[in-house]
Amino acid sequence: MLDCLTKMNDEQLVDARGLLCPLPVLKLRKKLQSVPSGTLLQLLATDPAAVVDVPHFCMESGHELVEINDDGTATTYSVRKA
Repeated sequence: MLDCLTKMNDEQLVDARGLLCPLPVLKLRKKLQSVPSGTLLQLLATDPAAVVDVPHFCMESGHELVEINDDGTATTYSVRKA
């Protein structure tokens, strides 16, 4: 998974490792507001609640949750802006 992250530029990666609910989703929401529709962002989070919060946020806001990957140290959420 880290290879995928190294291909993402800093503008597409939201690093929320070490942050607890609701901060990962709030950081993702803020970043989504600053990019054009169709942009794919990667949220990197360690908060166990994010596995519930991120899909719920995407469903409620209309963004597409493309993929979830867990490498054992952090979970990466791929989200495409609506």
